[in-house]
Amino acid sequence: MVFARMLFKTLLVFALLPLPVWANVGNVEPNKPSENAITWIQQAEAESGVVTYTQDLAMIYEYFSFSPIWHDYRAKDELETQINIISLAGISQEFEWRAVLLRELRVSGDWRAYDVFATDSLLALISYNSQVPLHGKSWFFGTDINDTFPSPTKTQTTNLLMAASRNALYDYAFSLRPETSQYREMAKAIVALQDENTSYWPKFTQRGLIKHGNKLVDSDSLITSLERHGVLSTEEAQRLKLKHVGFYNAVMVQAVKRFQQSHGLKTDGVIGNKTRYWLNKSVDNRIQILALNMERLRLWPTGRDRILLVNIPNYEMELWMDKQLILDSKVVVGRPSRRTPLFTSRLDSVVFNPHWNVPVTIMRKDILPKVSVDNDYLSKHSYTVLSSWSNGEVIPPDSIDWETVTPNNFPYRLQQSPGNFNALGRYKFNTPNGNAIYLHDTPAKGLFNRASRAFSSGCIRVQKAEVLAEVLLDKSGLEMGDYDYYRKTPKTKWVTLRKKISVHTIYQTAWVNEDGEVQFRDDVYDYDARPKRTIDPSASLTASTNQS
Repeated sequence: MVFARMLFKTLLVFALLPLPVWANVGNVEPNKPSENAITWIQQAEAESGVVTYTQDLAMIYEYFSFSPIWHDYRAKDELETQINIISLAGISQEFEWRAVLLRELRVSGDWRAYDVFATDSLLALISYNSQVPLHGKSWFFGTDINDTFPSPTKTQTTNLLMAASRNALYDYAFSLRPETSQYREMAKAIVALQDENTSYWPKFTQRGLIKHGNKLVDSDSLITSLERHGVLSTEEAQRLKLKHVGFYNAVMVQAVKRFQQSHGLKTDGVIGNKTRYWLNKSVDNRIQILALNMERLRLWPTGRDRILLVNIPNYEMELWMDKQLILDSKVVVGRPSRRTPLFTSRLDSVVFNPHWNVPVTIMRKDILPKVSVDNDYLSKHSYTVLSSWSNGEVIPPDSIDWETVTPNNFPYRLQQSPGNFNALGRYKFNTPNGNAIYLHDTPAKGLFNRASRAFSSGCIRVQKAEVLAEVLLDKSGLEMGDYDYYRKTPKTKWVTLRKKISVHTIYQTAWVNEDGEVQFRDDVYDYDARPKRTIDPSASLTASTNQS
């Protein structure tokens, strides 16, 4: 599509200027607008349909003697691109109607109606972007945005005036993007899907487990689907169709493995329910998932210096130092009923051979019911009963009347001793936060072989915990001889890091990897679900390249 190719070129220009060209303009101060200016805006509103920030608009256009400010088509494209992406994400009805109205006004030829509404929409975008740190977790992982965004601050309005004074609205709008190349790459992926959406996307409906050599009821549907998903070349697809291959052959198996890998599935080449689900995921839904995850980028840190990131749906952890990836590891995260929260903290210490203070919820729901079945369960698993966390008095288990005690009225606390079967393994990584969530080792190594790894009660189990501990101590300036001693001694040892590590749990179900391949992951906590509304997925991005 011509429009899509034009947008593609627009999105490639992604380098933010260190000092925007509009930042050198001085003596620009927003003043209270006159009644004539307000009347002028109200007349423009009658032409455009609706505006929200009447006072701000009146001040801006009076400053420019009621002349248009959207001269640069790139600025229009950039504004519409960002608003259309928010619209596609399905999080805001306001941005959905703004996206539609911007397209309609741009082709209408009414410069005042478009210009004023574009400025009004830019003010909304500025306000939205500034509110993300406060409300983003609710917006992107909960309910829709229902409130009107407040007026931008005086400083923000002044910056807009400065940008318009230098005909630099493109740079200003561009600066509102998340500061990561992922935004650009994911936008390119949406454009590619919009182009593909005009093609035939068949559903593959054959039931059961389909393995290498099995008969295919409708091989053409599977072949076409694999081709559309980019894991089977057009030449291979045509060759298979010409041969009328009626069974699941080696070429298809390899294509399915590539598909499974890009969706975080078990790469065994077997078509089961999850692979079938993703093969049949609609283009419109994929576009919405990409757009939603593009908006989530506004929440996450962009720096890569002394930072540990855990992407929950990908079940992966990354440790970055000086913009270099030092360590990546598989992780186990909280099951859907006990979710790992989105939080930010600082990793301040490593505990060797830790005790485990059992959280009350786990004690009541998981451990005490087992004690009612086996009175020796606590001793078998090295649990100590304490009167409370404060005084630590040990209560002999045989002094407890287990006949009358229930999980809900059990008045004590449980602590598990260090050892091979301790739930925290050999290493605990302290990340102080209000949710009592931390990273740790685990004796249950077999779970890391699973493709889906949401099994914990909220804390994060790290496959390469021993390596992580070694790297953290090394990067903190400790002697490796000390590390070896701590590792080998059976005693509990707390080691404070001289340099703390920033820790962030994030939730991205879509991104583009370093090889340019679009990745999707299961929405393990159902955060991607959005109210069903009619959103045009084919026009939203490509419309932003219509030049007026």
